[in-house]
Amino acid sequence: MFDNFDLMIEALGAGMWTTVWVTLTSYAIALVIGMVLVVMHVSPAFPARWAANAYTQLFRNVPLLAVLFIMYFGLPKVGIVADNWVWALLGLGMYTGAFVGETMRSGINSIPLGQAEAARSLGLTFGQSLSSVILPQSVRAVIPPLGSLLIALVKNSALVLAIGVPELTARSRRLIEDTQSRFDLWGVIICVTVGYLLIALVLSYLVRIAEKRTAFVR
Repeated sequence: MFDNFDLMIEALGAGMWTTVWVTLTSYAIALVIGMVLVVMHVSPAFPARWAANAYTQLFRNVPLLAVLFIMYFGLPKVGIVADNWVWALLGLGMYTGAFVGETMRSGINSIPLGQAEAARSLGLTFGQSLSSVILPQSVRAVIPPLGSLLIALVKNSALVLAIGVPELTARSRRLIEDTQSRFDLWGVIICVTVGYLLIALVLSYLVRIAEKRTAFVR
């Protein structure tokens, strides 16, 4: 059996908690950014639409690891200094926010045009019709793809080990480097795989609950 099983579980448990915290916090940032982007995408102001499109194209076509490296290694060179945790959350959040924005825009495009016309006929402004009529319906329509982005973010969070954040993969690498036997190596790999699987399954279950509840409201 694994000689230091308790120590391994303690270390990987701390890594799992860090992975969950980083995932949920950066996803909250991504949701805020995505909401701002979708409002800019459908704005009547051309500069807002152009800026939203530029942001989306930039982050959708640059690897996440490159984004993290630019933030962690590049920005301090120009005087912008922050903790590696901050760069991890901002990097994951800003990167995922571009995909959230596109997902929410597809939800808005699925809403019949008559909904917006009815809102205008009632005298609602652009902002009022968007917040009270269009967005609530579009968000319910895109809960499944938003859930898929959340699960993808769980896996993407492993990349923050490159800037020193001790999440699950980083802690497993340290354990593997410290282990002496082949059995210990496979023990760590199996436990890490189970850890990521548990996180993904729990989040998927919560997404399905949210999907059912919003479908019931329709």
